[in-house]
Amino acid sequence: MSAYRLQWFALCAALTMGTAHAGELLTPDLPAPVQIEQALANHMLMLNALNGLRIEQANQRKWNSGTHEFNMRGGAAQRHIVNTGQRLKEWDVALERALRLPNKVSLDRDIGEASVARAEFAVGDARHEAGRLLLRLWFAWEREQLQAVLWQHQVASFAQQAEMVDKRVKAGDAPRLELNLSLAAQSQAQVSLQQAELRAQMAANELQRQFPAVVLPEQVATPQPQPINDSYTLWQERVLADNHELGMAQAQAQVQKLLAQRGRADEVPDPTVGMRYSSEMGGNERVTGIFLSVPLSFGLRTSNAQVAEQQANMANDQAEFVKRRLQTDALAVYQQAVRSYATWQQAHEASQAINANAEMTVKAYRLGESSLSESLSAKRLAQDATLSENLALLDANEARYRLELDAHLLWGHEE
Repeated sequence: MSAYRLQWFALCAALTMGTAHAGELLTPDLPAPVQIEQALANHMLMLNALNGLRIEQANQRKWNSGTHEFNMRGGAAQRHIVNTGQRLKEWDVALERALRLPNKVSLDRDIGEASVARAEFAVGDARHEAGRLLLRLWFAWEREQLQAVLWQHQVASFAQQAEMVDKRVKAGDAPRLELNLSLAAQSQAQVSLQQAELRAQMAANELQRQFPAVVLPEQVATPQPQPINDSYTLWQERVLADNHELGMAQAQAQVQKLLAQRGRADEVPDPTVGMRYSSEMGGNERVTGIFLSVPLSFGLRTSNAQVAEQQANMANDQAEFVKRRLQTDALAVYQQAVRSYATWQQAHEASQAINANAEMTVKAYRLGESSLSESLSAKRLAQDATLSENLALLDANEARYRLELDAHLLWGHEE
């Protein structure tokens, strides 16, 4: 195994990853928990969801208080008695208010509570989506950073090779052509290094733009992937248990169900009651009374109730669709985690064999038993094999973390 591979895997044997609870997970290759909490809390998805929660809490107060208000009205008139020619001033005032029926008061309170519950699930779902985004951007940066590190070692390796060839050329043990080939290989590796560093910088910029609280370390531990031991059935139960997206869809269905009940209740209009006081006949008559008015609907309220019922049916169908989609997604994430681990195992075995062959080829060239072309070709193959192995390692770790995140074992959600 080459020196840079030994450096890269120095911590692998000492690091393991648990699966029991989020608090027990060892995540040396992820940002610190304090950074994670701050990054997720300040992401735009979370901020928007929290604002939505505050809106629903204000709407809950509106549902509890109702939309009916007191209405004050007044008027003035002048009575003209034709026979006598008298003109008498008259005026009246009235105070009125529509009254919610008791069943509507109860429904409005339930609608407000269900809407707040939906918004709370939305906050949890926003945190989950922000966590997924952070995980994806973090490993995107890790991949690019890893490639930059590997190319740095490759450039250094080709530089050492060029120095050795230069000494052999000066000693007359090798033709000038071999030095040109060695320098060309070094230049190609340098170009690849510059490209890798540019990609790593762009990935770092995107990560820090989305999550400024995350501090990028100079070196990241890369623990060896661990197999997925539990069955898919157990993982599916974990994913669906207390799932925020499913809870949000079910809460929306509950809201629409209550709105449909409210629409049916609203087919019976709320009565308006009031008190009236008037002065008539120039103040000679004072009238005090109460009045009651009831709206008469000709199909509008029934149509509104029917629309609300159909919207409730659509919300129920959507909740069931979300549940089925989450089951499918859980299976896909589980299978990706299992297969990524198997892929890494194969890449690891292939990399070990190819790197061992490269070391023997390089040693043979030093002893004059092989050509420079064979040595350079072996180095390139070893670089490709090492890169494939490390990328497979990151893929396996990311897939496992994604499964644990969906199962609420990683970055536990806030209530």
